[in-house]
Amino acid sequence: MNGAARAPSGWREALNPAIYLISLLPGLVVLMHAEGAARAGVLAATIAVILLQHAINVLNDVADWRLGADVEKWDSWVRVHDGTRLASWHGVLSFIAGSLLGLAVLIVTHKLWIVGVAAPLVLLGYLYNAGPRPLSYTQLGEWATGVCYGGVFACLWLLAGKAFDTAALVGALAFAAFAVALLLSHQPPQIATDRAAGKHSFAVRYGADTTLRVARGLFAFALVSLTANLWLGGLQGVGTLVFGLVALAAIGNVWRSTPNPRGILLQGAMAIGVGVAAHIAGAVFV
Repeated sequence: MNGAARAPSGWREALNPAIYLISLLPGLVVLMHAEGAARAGVLAATIAVILLQHAINVLNDVADWRLGADVEKWDSWVRVHDGTRLASWHGVLSFIAGSLLGLAVLIVTHKLWIVGVAAPLVLLGYLYNAGPRPLSYTQLGEWATGVCYGGVFACLWLLAGKAFDTAALVGALAFAAFAVALLLSHQPPQIATDRAAGKHSFAVRYGADTTLRVARGLFAFALVSLTANLWLGGLQGVGTLVFGLVALAAIGNVWRSTPNPRGILLQGAMAIGVGVAAHIAGAVFV
C-alpha cells in the first residue's frame, strides 16, 4: 500500500480502550480470589498484560498493512504514525515495557519460576505477528489466541498463590474461549481482504455464518465456565449467584444479536463487573 493511499488517523480511534477489557477481566476475576498482599502483584501483572496486548495490537496492524490485509481499516496504528516504521517502534517499546514490568513483578513477589509458564506465552504473542508468515495468517491463529489468554489467567492465578486445580483449569478455559469468541466476531467483515492477502482465518475457511455461530457458542461456554470457576474457587456466596444470573442475561443478549467485538466485550465486562461488585458488597456487609 503506497503512501498516497494512506490517510492519517487519530490515536484515540486506534487505541479503542474497550478492546483492553480482554486483558483486564482475567485480572479482575483473579483479584476476587486473591488474598492480602497478593492483590498488588496481580494488579501490576494485569497492567503488564495490557501493555503486551497493546504491543500485539500495534504490531498486528503493521503486519496486516505490510501483507495487504485490513488495508480498509481506518483506525490502524499505521495510519496514526503515517507509516510502518514508527508503528513498529511503538509496538516494540510497548512489548519491552510489558515484559519488563511482568518480570519485575515476578522478582518482587519471589515467583520468578512463573517465567517458565509466561515466557512461552510472550513468545507465542510475538510470533502471532512476526515474520513473513505470522501465526495470525495461518490456521493456528485462533488456537494461539486461546492459548495466550487462557495462559494469562493461569499465570495470574499462580501469582495470586493459588494451586492450579479444577477451578484454575475452568477459569483458563473460560478466558481462552472468551478471547477466541472476540477474535471470531471481528473476522466476518474482513473476509474479502483477508482472503486476498492469503490470511487463513476461521472466517475465511468456514464463512461468516459458521464463524458467528461458533463465536456465540464460545461466549456462552466462557461465562458458564467462569461461573464454575467462582464456585469451585470457594466463592459460593451471593456474588457468584448474581454473576450467574447476569451471565445468563449476557449470553441471551449475544445469542439474539449479531456478535461483534464491542458487544462481546461489554456483555462479558458487565457480567464480571456486576459479579465483582456483588462479591465486594457481600464481603463488606455479610
